[in-house]
Formats: sequence, C-alpha cells, structure tokens
Amino acid sequence: MFLNPALSAALDRISERAEDVRRAFTPGAVARYDDVATARASSEFTLDPLAVSAADDLYFVTRSERGEVSYTRDGSFTLRNGRLVDGEGEPIRGFPASGNELSDLRIDAVDEALGRASDPQIERDGSFIYARVTVDPRSGLRKTQRVVAGRIALARFPAGTRLETTDGSRCIPPHGVQPQLAVAGDANVPALRPMHRERSRINLDESLVKLNDAYIAFDALRAAEQAKSNLGKTTMDLVK
Repeated sequence: MFLNPALSAALDRISERAEDVRRAFTPGAVARYDDVATARASSEFTLDPLAVSAADDLYFVTRSERGEVSYTRDGSFTLRNGRLVDGEGEPIRGFPASGNELSDLRIDAVDEALGRASDPQIERDGSFIYARVTVDPRSGLRKTQRVVAGRIALARFPAGTRLETTDGSRCIPPHGVQPQLAVAGDANVPALRPMHRERSRINLDESLVKLNDAYIAFDALRAAEQAKSNLGKTTMDLVK
C-alpha cells in the first residue's frame, strides 16, 4: 500500500482510465471522462428484432429488483420469462397497451404460459409486439394475431443535465432532477431505429492514449519518490 497521496491518486487515475477503455466495448456506454467521449451517438445494424437505438438525448428506463429506477442508452433487449429486459436482466419500463401507467413491459401472462407468443420485436414507435398463434379446436386452423404489449418509455432530461454512472451503462440524474417521459413519435420525440445496436460513446483510441498517459505519470511519480528516498538515504549515510 502506498502512503504517498500523490502515488495513490495516480493509481486511482489509472483505474478510472482503464474503466473507460473497458466501457468502449459496451453498447451505449458513456465515458467517465469527457476528453474521451464521442461527439454523437452512432449505431450498427443487427439482425436482432429486439435491439433498438434511440436519438441522442433519449434514454430507456429500467428498474432494479429493489425498485430503483435508472436510465440507459443500451437498447440490446432480450426476453426473460416473458418480460422485456436489458442486457443486465433488469425490466424495461413502458406504457402497456391497456393503460397509461408506467410499468414493466411483458408478454401477456396467459400467452406466455400457453406458449402461443412468437416473433417478438420492437417497432419504430417503440411498440413492443409479438404474434399470438391460436388453433381453432373444431377446424384445426391456425390463426395469427398481432399483439401490442405496450410502448417503450423514453426519458429526456433538461438541457445541460449531467447524469452519473458507476458502470458506464446505467445512469442516474442529480438529486431532484426528473426527466420528461414520452414515447417515440410523440411531439419532438424522434422514432426509434429497430434492429440497430448503439455503439459505445467512448473513443477507444483516445481512451488508450489517456490510459498510457496515466501510466507514464505514475511511473514518473514513482521514480521521483524513489530518487527522493535514495537521496535521503545518502544524506543519512554521509551524516554517519
């Protein structure tokens, strides 16, 4: 353990810069340091029908098991027990087709239990849909019905709001700041991009440069500390 505060701070800086390097590979991740952040978000096409990307200033809403709400840019969604969840398995919030109260988006419980839900996907207006397949017991004919489970909620924060993050993916606003909730296609709310996955908002090359600079700064401090220690030892030897 280093007792020198400057060396300890330099090690902390290395750790923080390394976090940005790791986050560069996480979809939708934001940088810890602004000097390695990209100017705008970008996305790439994917064949995943549950992947979606949002406009620059919009966030998806998630909820932890403890009920804690957070916000994310990562639209790499999946289904877990009929529920739409993010990459960490936390529910995605939205407005169900049968009401306007914010809740977890999920496939109808009966459809899930009977195994008659298929082809889940997300549309440009944020609709989370699936196909309900039923069979007429008398004729044996199969019938497919398009079902809208709900629409994904999008959060927009006041201009200039700086969100805090611990893992680069989930973000929380400063105390007392609340977002405006809406859905894609509403007034001034751009449509989503289905089958697109947002890239990290971190410039990998720049983050590697900054990490290297942090290592160089640490080595310089350590060398100076070692030289100071050697000088002190030499002085003591001369005194003796």
